[in-house]
Amino acid sequence: MSEFDDIRPYNDSEAPKVIARLIASSEFIDLLLSRRAPLLAKICPWLMRPLLRRVLSKAAKNMRSVADLQSYLTVSLKALVEKTTDGFSFSGAEKLDPTKSYLFLSNHRDIAMDPAMVNLALIESGMDTLRIAIGDNLLSKPFAADLMRVNRSFIVKRNISGRREKLNELKKLSGYIRHSIIQDGVSIWIAQREGRAKDGQDRTETALLKMLALSRSKEQSFAEAIGELAIVPVSISYEYDPCDVDKGRELFAKHNGREYIKQEFEDLDTIQKGLVGYKGRVHVAFGDALHNELGEPLENADKLAAAIDQQIYSQYKLFPSNIIAYQMLGQTEGLERAKQLWPDCDWFDVEATFNSQLSGAPRKYRTIMTESYAAPVFNYLQATQGC
Repeated sequence: MSEFDDIRPYNDSEAPKVIARLIASSEFIDLLLSRRAPLLAKICPWLMRPLLRRVLSKAAKNMRSVADLQSYLTVSLKALVEKTTDGFSFSGAEKLDPTKSYLFLSNHRDIAMDPAMVNLALIESGMDTLRIAIGDNLLSKPFAADLMRVNRSFIVKRNISGRREKLNELKKLSGYIRHSIIQDGVSIWIAQREGRAKDGQDRTETALLKMLALSRSKEQSFAEAIGELAIVPVSISYEYDPCDVDKGRELFAKHNGREYIKQEFEDLDTIQKGLVGYKGRVHVAFGDALHNELGEPLENADKLAAAIDQQIYSQYKLFPSNIIAYQMLGQTEGLERAKQLWPDCDWFDVEATFNSQLSGAPRKYRTIMTESYAAPVFNYLQATQGC
C-alpha cells in the first residue's frame, strides 16, 4: 500500500467503480434531487430517483478516467458560473509555464468555488487541472469523500488530537504535496489558511508554510525546500459573497464572546450555497512564482508569508462593492485612489445595490459584514502604497 493511499485522490483505474458507487448512493441521489428539482423530489421521489440514476448512468458510460469526469463537470461548472455571476475573468496566467507544476496558494473565501475558479482559469489558459487540498471536516458523508476524491481532491486530516499522530499526518501531507509537484508533475491548490477568511482579512498562516517544509531532506534549507515547490500566490475576488450572512452570524457570535457551534452538515450546506448563490463578478489573479533565486523572501516562514500576502493584496481586484463598503465605514484615506479603479462607476447606484445585499441580513450583522467587504481595500491600499 502506498504511504499516501488514505489521503490521495482516486486514480483513473478507481474512477469507474467510484462513480458507480456514487450513482448507487441514495444520499447522493436525494441530495441532487433536493437541489435540482426540490418540488418533484417531495411529491414523487419514487419516480425521480430512478430517472436521475438513469441519466447519470448514461453519462457515466463515457467516464473511464478522472479526466473524463472532469471534462463532464467542466461543462456544468461553466454553466453554473454563467448563471450565478456577472462575469468571470482572470489575469497573470501568461506568466505560467504549461510544462511546469506549481503550488497555487490562494486566499480563501469559498470552500468549493475557490479551487473551481482557479481550475477554470487554468483550463481556459490551456493548462492541466490541479489537485485540491480539502479538510476532512467536509467529508462527513461517505458519498462526499467519494465525490471529492474522484475529482482530484486530497485529504487534509484535521480531526487528530495526539501530538505525535498530528505531526506524522502533517509530514505525510507535506510529502504528498511535494511528491505531486516534483515526482508526478501535477500542480496543487491549497488555501493560505485553515478555514475561510470570514472577516475578509486574507492572512497566510506561517504554520502552513512550515508544514510544506516538513518533507525536505536533511541537506536542504527552508529556502531550498520551498523553492522546489514553486509557490504561486493567487488572489480570488468575489464582488458579492453568497455566504456573507452566515459569516456575519458567526463573527457576531464570536465578537460577543459566544462560541459558534456548527450544525451537523453545515459545511455541506455552505458548499451548496456558495455554488448556486449570486456572486456578482469574479476575478482570479495569478502572481509571480516564488523560486530560490528570489532569496530573502524564502529564508523563513515569516518572510515567506509576508511575500505571499504582499502579492495577494496588491493583485486583489477590488470591486465597487468593496470600495463602497470602505466608504460607508467613514474611511477617506486612499478612497479616491481606490475609486479611480472604476472611473465610470455610478457610486450612488453601487451603494443602493450594496445596501440591498445587506438588507437580507439581520441589522445586528450588517456592520460586521460591511467591514468584511471593506477589508481588502485596507490591505490593497497598504500593499500598493507608492505605486
